[in-house]
Parts: sequence; structure tokens; C-alpha cells
Amino acid sequence: MSTEHAPFDVERARFNMIEQQIRPWEVLDSRVLALLGELKREDFVPEAYRSMAFADMEIPLSTQHPAVEGQCMLAPKVEARALQDLALQPGEHVLEVGAGSGYMAALMGRLCARVTTVEIDGTLVAQARKNLQAAGVGNVTVVHADACAQDFAACKDLAPFDAIVLSGSVAEVPAALLNLLKTGGRLFAITGQEPVMRASLIERAGPASFVTHQPWDTVAPRLLNFPEAPRFQF
Repeated sequence: MSTEHAPFDVERARFNMIEQQIRPWEVLDSRVLALLGELKREDFVPEAYRSMAFADMEIPLSTQHPAVEGQCMLAPKVEARALQDLALQPGEHVLEVGAGSGYMAALMGRLCARVTTVEIDGTLVAQARKNLQAAGVGNVTVVHADACAQDFAACKDLAPFDAIVLSGSVAEVPAALLNLLKTGGRLFAITGQEPVMRASLIERAGPASFVTHQPWDTVAPRLLNFPEAPRFQF
């Protein structure tokens, strides 16, 4: 009996990710499914974790032990469902908070006109820029900044946005960030406290009017420096 391992079949793993993880999570948008099959997720994963590129899990982007909270790629099904819910259009400008490795920005860049993605960690900024260039995604700008500082001052010059994506969880979405949306624009975030968080899709219906839908549950690491809700104390 041979003890040799069969070579890893990347395309089979990608197919299985889509068919066994993403479709069962009600992601049926043909544009999103096609894009997940085309854009090479493994090229955005750190070398140390490349074997987990298609696993149903968050992937650390830091090799520090323990990894810094928030520095991860979200699970593939979460990224895919968020893309489907946002329903990005070809002419739109999107803001992402939390560039990470650049993968989510690359996906969105294939669906809309341009993406501005803000990342607090300088090492990840360099990595995201390198990954995006290697993937041939030219309509994504990676900005090195603390997005939350001074009521999102780093993002205001480019506002308003058609869509905003938070690539990590927050206790709640700050009003200053919602105000960067165009009327008719929408924001995707994972909100709440563990163990119960919700995917929140917030649409700006008017100058001071917002409509929130929370269509599914998930849990994700926190984005850095977003305010936490005060905890109840006796």
C-alpha cells in the first residue's frame, strides 16, 4: 500500500468551498459565485496558513501569538453573503474599514467602479497593496489610517459613498460613519456582543433616516478602536 499523499487539488478545494460552504448559506447570486471561482483566495492568505485558504474558518493575518484581534480574513461564507447582500453595482464607490489582506476589497473591486479600503496596521497595508497588485486589481486604494480617529476624518474627503463595509464586528455602527453614506447607500456590519451578533444591512433612506435589516447571525472578531457599548453594572 502506498503511503504517498495525493497532491493538493486547489481547484477541487475551491469548488468544494463554494458548493459545500457558500451555496448552503443561501448565496445564490451568479455574479458572486462566479467571482469566488475566479479570484484566487489562496493568494491573499499568509504563507503560514495557505493550507487553510478554503476552510470554513477565520484565517489569522498575523503570526504573532496570540494573533492581534481583528487581524483576520473572515470565513468565506461570511464574505460571500455580505457581498450578495450589498448588491454592488458597476458605477459605485465603496468604503471598506479593515483592509486586512485585501481580499474583500479585491472582490468588491471586481463588482464596482472603485474601492477605498482603510487599514490601521502598516504591515497589512503593505501586504494588501502587494496582493492587489499581483491579482491585477487596479481600482482599489489602500489607505493607512485609523478609520475611527476624529470621526472618520480619513474617509470624509471621499464621501459620500454608495456602500460601506466593516470587515469585522463592532458593538454598534457610529453615526459619523453612517453619515458618510449617500441617500440610497447601504452599510454592512456585524454588530452586537458575543455570543450573539447579527449581520446588519443599514440603508440611508433620507438625510436623517436609516432602515436596518438583520437577516442572519454570525460572530466575528472586533475591528480595532471602535467604541464598545457600556456594560451594565449593579
